[in-house]
Amino acid sequence: MTISNISLVLAVLTATTAQGQVLDLPSGTQAALHEVLVDTVDDENWVRFRFVAPVIDRTTELAPSYADLEGDFPHICTDFVLGYVTDFALVADKIAISLADRVVEFGASDPDATQYFEVFRLENADCVWEGF
Repeated sequence: MTISNISLVLAVLTATTAQGQVLDLPSGTQAALHEVLVDTVDDENWVRFRFVAPVIDRTTELAPSYADLEGDFPHICTDFVLGYVTDFALVADKIAISLADRVVEFGASDPDATQYFEVFRLENADCVWEGF
């Protein structure tokens, strides 16, 4: 999927109670919600939760690897995203969750940034990993 085939109907949800909220993750990492984007891709409603966790900067010796963070994604989906989607009455066919060491503009490339992504679908009020 490329940016050119995404029909960007981006709506940045700026819920002041959630934006900037810091989550304590199972890996011991903390991640702050940077933004939530809503768009349509191939007739599917995508809700993208973009988090910043400076500690994952791969240029530092103590940066956790993706394997260290893997369990954080379902945790974020279950413990944060499900409530957010419900609270804001969002229709979500796909949930994309990203962790980055810095803010990177959506769709932009930053070869120096560390970014990890996972995609889920919501099924029976649960997060199901899509194997992104």
